[in-house]
Amino acid sequence: MANTDPIDLEGGGLLLVDKPVGWTSFDVVGKLRGALNSLAGRRVKVGHAGTLDPLASGLLVLAYGRRTKDLPNLTGLDKTYVGTLTLGEVTPSQDGETPVSGALPWEHLDRAAVEAVLPRFTGALLQRPPMYSAKHHKGERAYFLARDGRSVEMEPVQVTVHALTLLDMEGPRVTFATTVSKGTYIRTLAHDIGQALGCGAWLSALRRTRIAELDVADALPPVELAQRIAPR
Repeated sequence: MANTDPIDLEGGGLLLVDKPVGWTSFDVVGKLRGALNSLAGRRVKVGHAGTLDPLASGLLVLAYGRRTKDLPNLTGLDKTYVGTLTLGEVTPSQDGETPVSGALPWEHLDRAAVEAVLPRFTGALLQRPPMYSAKHHKGERAYFLARDGRSVEMEPVQVTVHALTLLDMEGPRVTFATTVSKGTYIRTLAHDIGQALGCGAWLSALRRTRIAELDVADALPPVELAQRIAPR
């Protein structure tokens, strides 16, 4: 499947979107739904196969029409990311959504020191989801509790990190690639690496590059894709 395939309003299809930073997954769905509605002259069902935070960019897979029934299968596929963590600081949300809340020296660390801890975070892991997440705690979304200043202990979840590779290190910024199972929080992975290094870390950039065999290289930005579907 590629975005060059014709739109099949009868049978449905998939759309590969390169989500920009600042867009929510809901924004992307709304943009492409509007284009499909315009083309069809009626309301078209559209959904996505795994959300991306507004601060992240990269591959977002949408299904429309009859193909939306495939979304549960697509959601469970392994995902690949390229991320950057910033050493020596922590944030409550484990990313840039909240301000830095603590700092520790990191200057004694080099690439070899960072690479030495990465094997601890590969394979099957128990990962504790962040408070600033959509996970439920006693019937409430965790991020609502966090924004109200209520701290709770999130239950750990088993996830699998299939691969974790250091790509670059420039000052406190460490760029890495990882392939993970459904439900893995990359910002928590960054946070936990910082804890293992003894200096803290937060996820300062994230891009999803693949979902199983689907590649962001074959995706289009939402505005460009919407224009192709329903030119104005």
